[in-house]
Amino acid sequence: MTNKILLKNTFWLLSGALLSVGLLLSANSSGHVYSTPGAMPEFTHHDPQSWIGSKPLKLAELRGKVVFIDFWTFDCWNCYRSFPWLNELQKGLEGQHFVVIGVHTPEFAHEKIRVNVEEKMAEFKLHHPVMMDNDFSYWKAVGNRYWPAFYLLDKKGCLRAHYVGEIHAGDRQAEAIEAKIAELL
Repeated sequence: MTNKILLKNTFWLLSGALLSVGLLLSANSSGHVYSTPGAMPEFTHHDPQSWIGSKPLKLAELRGKVVFIDFWTFDCWNCYRSFPWLNELQKGLEGQHFVVIGVHTPEFAHEKIRVNVEEKMAEFKLHHPVMMDNDFSYWKAVGNRYWPAFYLLDKKGCLRAHYVGEIHAGDRQAEAIEAKIAELL
């Protein structure tokens, strides 16, 4: 009887582990490229205290640039493991019509505190504008569901692709994003 219970518990444990690995792999390799460009909702925060490293921005002001929007929160490991690639991408495209905009949507109460976000931006060497989305209004407007999530807009401000999951230089998703950005530039 004990062996049956042990076998049953082992089966469920392995099943859960395999499901988790499958979900992780699908999230890391998921991306959606739109054949017909779509509208991207306007930023929802317009007060200066909701923006770090910039005055409040509007998408119309960014026309003529390829815009890469990064939804993140600073306690998200997948988010900050993606920052080296994001910083490298941004540095490599300096001087081109490309801009990164961060959207910090907090999971926990301490992540809503501006000074904490500013400290984490300094720690992770993030130098692009970041909108603090403490009320999840932009998250909801976009229909986002994940940290990190990336939305790519063309020079007309239209949504052309979105990606979710941790990204590292040289991985398949990074190469796909970089190729799409090059195409849009």
